[in-house]
Amino acid sequence: MSNFTELDSYLLGQGTHYDIFKKMGAHEMTVDGITGTCFDVWAPHAESVAVIGEFNDWNETSHMMERVAPVEMGVYETFIPEAKEGDLYKFLIYTPEGKKLYKADPFANMAELRPETASRIASVEGFKWTDSVWMKKRSTGGNYWEKPMAIYEVHPGSWKRHPGRLDDGFYTYKEFAESLADYVVDMGYTHVELMGISEYPYDGSWGYQVTGYYAPTSRYGTPKDFMYLVNYLHKKGIGVILDWVPAHFPRDAHGLADFDGQPLYEYADPKKGEHPDWGTKIFDYGKNEVKNFLIGSAINWVETYHIDGLRVDAVASMLYLDYGKDDGQWIANEYGGNENLEAIEFFKHINTLITGRYKGVVMIAEESTAWPKVTGPVEDNGLNFSYKWNMGWMHDFLDYMKLDPYFRKDNHHKMTFAMSYNEAEKYILVLSHDEVVHLKCSMINKMPGLEEDKFKNLKAGYAFMMGHPGKKLLFMGQDFAQYQEWSEKRELDWYLLDNPNNKAINDWMRDLLHIYTKYPSLYEQDTSWNGFEWINANDNYRSIFSFVRKSFSGKKNLLFVINFTPMAYDDYRVGVPENKKLKLLLNSEDKKFGGSDTKRPLNYTPEHMECDGREYSIAYPLPAYGVAVFTY
Repeated sequence: MSNFTELDSYLLGQGTHYDIFKKMGAHEMTVDGITGTCFDVWAPHAESVAVIGEFNDWNETSHMMERVAPVEMGVYETFIPEAKEGDLYKFLIYTPEGKKLYKADPFANMAELRPETASRIASVEGFKWTDSVWMKKRSTGGNYWEKPMAIYEVHPGSWKRHPGRLDDGFYTYKEFAESLADYVVDMGYTHVELMGISEYPYDGSWGYQVTGYYAPTSRYGTPKDFMYLVNYLHKKGIGVILDWVPAHFPRDAHGLADFDGQPLYEYADPKKGEHPDWGTKIFDYGKNEVKNFLIGSAINWVETYHIDGLRVDAVASMLYLDYGKDDGQWIANEYGGNENLEAIEFFKHINTLITGRYKGVVMIAEESTAWPKVTGPVEDNGLNFSYKWNMGWMHDFLDYMKLDPYFRKDNHHKMTFAMSYNEAEKYILVLSHDEVVHLKCSMINKMPGLEEDKFKNLKAGYAFMMGHPGKKLLFMGQDFAQYQEWSEKRELDWYLLDNPNNKAINDWMRDLLHIYTKYPSLYEQDTSWNGFEWINANDNYRSIFSFVRKSFSGKKNLLFVINFTPMAYDDYRVGVPENKKLKLLLNSEDKKFGGSDTKRPLNYTPEHMECDGREYSIAYPLPAYGVAVFTY
């Protein structure tokens, strides 16, 4: 009796086999009282397929596979008693043209450590999860967009390293878990976003050229070691988001490209199936089996590894048929447009499925265009993502922050513009790894001025980001103002925390993050004008911004005043919405943040003096590049 039944074939053909990873690939089982491993692979264009591996000394003919019914589906299967946990293997595909292709298992749970390319038999059963409190809270926690989300984007291989080791000095998943959790909890982040977890062959791709869509990379350990990492973070109250790359895949000979001698996972026509700029293949979203492969990957991360969300990479490249292509390099859709109708339907399917099946799990779009309703419901022709990265805000913010303060008055709109479209989507404000590589400079070196000015600018910028509506994401190293651009080849410059300026930035970010998670006004109403109010959005001459964040209850609202020039004001007057006493919550001049330690009153009583169109106002000694946050 076949492991892969006719029902399995039917569901795969419909694109709705949501347990496909439990059938395809390599799975230990007992047949007629004999324990071994059953192998299944989809290769409809193959003449024949064999399994080769350590269990048969890589013999190319000893373990030929059989096509299971219905044969037109093209699924091959065999049971090998000698194959056991830990053994390396590949599928040897014989094409009708007589070629032999040595392919890794697309559904493998684990891969051989690069630069080698075989798959490894690895069970994902039997891990003892102890994160039930987290999982219950996730599924019953109410509307996720009304909860705090401050994401720490991290690349495990360059977070920290053991110096002087021949194996690159990578931390294992277990070492990484404990080191990372301590830091993230102390800082006040709510989630981590892990780069480069799905298996990939080339370190320099950072994990965005995937060959193992079901396998945590073996660079840092086994699948169960990765489970330990997620479980450990959950027990510390930290959510885990993975980068996920359904947009494209590399041409590596052992990977998905021309898997059975012909285009199988990719579009057959190069005008649809290839990215000229990236040199990669594009998945065929019109093929149900391919959609099922990707949907199964997403479900596998959520079900098998308890992942809390997927950040979907390069969404725009999937939505537009002409993305990165010149005239003549792409094919219009059936209506003559540049929209990939098949990718649109794929997004509607997978986002509705994942967020509907797994309450509290989020799907996040890295989408860089003005495509409408990315986070809108499918009933309104939306794509149904949970969040969208706000790339527009990021570009405007960085353009402004790079400017000499003298020129900021003429670019004031760059900091206010995002609020004009804030209600269009559910946004995450991002300062990701992409902004601190390839000669773009680190965050601190984007700032104008001499050393002290750079740090003061960065403090003001981070305060604006944390006060602005939208969830937050910051890439590792930027919360202590690392000078170097990020590189996957080395660990972060942790020694900088011995430098008073860098330590002050780190303390500043810590306080901002803890204020963010403590005060509901900063996250409850991110997508509505009910949660935000400009006090003065037009003080462009002085380049000062003042605004209020509001909670549902109307309690513990926050007033932000941020000065983006080196001009100090002894009695900067700012309007207040209500005649209520205000308490100074955060002051950039505190000594621990590198300030002058000027003693400032903590409590402020509004005066009956009109300012900023308000009946009441307060006067505050606002220093150069000063930030003041009040609660009322």
